[in-house]
Amino acid sequence: MVKSVEKAVRILGAFSNGQPTMSLADVAALTGLDKSGSQRFTHTLVQLGLLRKDPDTKRFELTARVLEFGANFTRSNELVRAAAPHLLNLSKTTEEAVSLTVLDDTDIVYIQRLVSRNMLTTDVITGTRLPAYCTAPGLALLSGMPRAEALAIIQRSDRKPITPKTKWAMDEIVEQLELTAEHGYALVVDQIYLNDISVAAPVYGVNGRSIAAVSIGVSKLRCTPEEARKRFAPLLITVAEALSHGRPQPRDLKRPQA
Repeated sequence: MVKSVEKAVRILGAFSNGQPTMSLADVAALTGLDKSGSQRFTHTLVQLGLLRKDPDTKRFELTARVLEFGANFTRSNELVRAAAPHLLNLSKTTEEAVSLTVLDDTDIVYIQRLVSRNMLTTDVITGTRLPAYCTAPGLALLSGMPRAEALAIIQRSDRKPITPKTKWAMDEIVEQLELTAEHGYALVVDQIYLNDISVAAPVYGVNGRSIAAVSIGVSKLRCTPEEARKRFAPLLITVAEALSHGRPQPRDLKRPQA
């Protein structure tokens, strides 16, 4: 581990919706670096063009050059390239938000996202991270993994009620996981955002385990959960099968000890 690289990445990762700009003191407080270290690293990142320092306020912000890393990932990732025409077709057909996600430890990450004019919230974009245990893409991905591995991810997740409808107790999550594995898709309602319905299906790799999930998000003001299930689940399963390179491994659907 090269600690200097880790510290630089820590600073870049500290910027968020709630922290779009930071003073030197903010950088030190949020990253755990001392003032001297914060000064050296921010100066270097400014020189590299990854941070901008306002000459008047002395506050730092990310620059557009940071987007190059995401663009390089998108251009070089085989799955993203393969999924692009399918997602575009889904977007045109349904006029809803469609996404491709992957699992990163206990979170899902949106690696491709086509938004919709019918969306109630625009918080979820490419690069957004959300907990896997209470999202349709997360449940779809977990359902396509060995059960012990999926349970271990859920158990070490920071489970909590994000909305009053979030299913965060272990037995509730396991029940959803079993239904997802049985039906081949996940459906969640109001678990991250109120009035939001999300449907997702797992994409499988050559080893027969899930590597991604395709999903559609729709407002409850536009359709009911049952209507979303009937309309979107078959479309997503078809796309997921087209992107999969292997057959799903048989899953043990018996309730495990939580």
